[in-house]
Amino acid sequence: MAHAPTVSVALDLSIELRAFLLELESRFLKLLVSGLQLLHPQVRWGPYIPLDLTIDVVRWGSFFLVDAFDMSLGGGGHPMQTVLLAPGVKDKKLVSFTSGALKEKDAVTGIIRSIVDTANPAQRSAFHVLDLNKVLDLFSSWRRALPDVRPYYAVKCNPEPAILGALAALGAGFDCASRAEIEAVLRLGVQPSSIVYANPCKPETHLEYAAEVGVNLATYDSEEEVAKVKRCHPKCELLLRLKGPDGAEAKYNLGTKYGAHADEVVPLLRAAQRSGINVTGVSFHVGSGVSRVDVYRGAIEAARAAFDEAVAVGMPPMRVLDIGGGFTAGATFGEAAAVINDALLHYFGDLPCVEVIGEPGRYFAETAFTLAARVIGKRTRGEVREYWIDDGLYGSLNCILMDQYDPRPRPLASPRPGEKTHTSTVFGPTCDAQDRMGTEHQLPEISVGDWLIFDDMGAYSTAAGSKFNGFDTSEIKIYVAYSS
Repeated sequence: MAHAPTVSVALDLSIELRAFLLELESRFLKLLVSGLQLLHPQVRWGPYIPLDLTIDVVRWGSFFLVDAFDMSLGGGGHPMQTVLLAPGVKDKKLVSFTSGALKEKDAVTGIIRSIVDTANPAQRSAFHVLDLNKVLDLFSSWRRALPDVRPYYAVKCNPEPAILGALAALGAGFDCASRAEIEAVLRLGVQPSSIVYANPCKPETHLEYAAEVGVNLATYDSEEEVAKVKRCHPKCELLLRLKGPDGAEAKYNLGTKYGAHADEVVPLLRAAQRSGINVTGVSFHVGSGVSRVDVYRGAIEAARAAFDEAVAVGMPPMRVLDIGGGFTAGATFGEAAAVINDALLHYFGDLPCVEVIGEPGRYFAETAFTLAARVIGKRTRGEVREYWIDDGLYGSLNCILMDQYDPRPRPLASPRPGEKTHTSTVFGPTCDAQDRMGTEHQLPEISVGDWLIFDDMGAYSTAAGSKFNGFDTSEIKIYVAYSS
């Protein structure tokens, strides 16, 4: 049932009080770290401090870690309370559910069925469900697997304010690639220092806006970009974007468009040096949706070489390493994290003051969103069934073309034992004959007015939709769900 969340008064701290308490926590932690540094020079200040903290100090390799364990994510508190109060989330009409022992997909199906059955006014067109519990689980998994890497969520993947607000409340930073993305994040109260302008080629007006609002960290990979930064944002610090290693077997190889080659690193460092622009670190991106996780090791090795080359040309020591994105939730994430942690220890273990950040997009968004599309048309041709739904390739299902999404629609109605299935084609609503989501789906008999569900629909879906033929992707409603 859709309703506003019920929150215990005792936990409903005002925004001002939460900010005051968090500032006290931050000051205490900084004092603690300063004291420990007097005792041991290799104490490391962690890159981000989330909410609801206890403190532990552990030794890792040749240096110490001061780690802030989020007790709420560990089961000792109420992280959902924090998220539900976050800008971008608190203004949404929320759907509360009890998952219990249900499987994840069964719980989401139950939410969708409840929306279809009880929404007032009635829900009669396609919609998405964002599962906040999934976002929290993924954030917790990130912290366990990559405790020393602060995630900067790639806004371009899915700019829905609720996921931005939830991640901001949990302690994430943001990777923005345009003025509009920076504006969207700043509207949620995110500090400019938690934004990296991670577009190596920026429009001048966007760069000038970044200067106005204090977004002072950006990427570059050409001498022309250095000159542009000098003109438009001379106080900006730069991350030199390196080309990712070949052979990553990614969905999209970003190295064909961005990234400095090995023989371009020193000239690009010198270009910034001549212009008086500070290069504060290095970034790379191994590709979107990478499947060969060993490429992270080669990329981190190349990044360390760039750090050393900067010192060799007389630049101040770099202090930021941005390991980019390419992460996918699931088993491959654990494999990637193991490679990254080992490579960081091997190549950067002697540089404990380097802050490491990453730019996950699909890792957080892909599995957190589910699409429910309504069947608006049907045709029977012998044993073959053809269905039309009210979302398609020009809407949020553009991810079939843009992101190699494999559509596997399933009916909302519970299957009956022994129910016959038919080879089925699913079309989108536009007049384009290419607007279809596959021709060989095995589906039971479906009627006009029924619903089809598409799982894992959060990555590069609604963000790249259009208004073609008058079907406006921005009108597709997004319900925000959480487990009570």
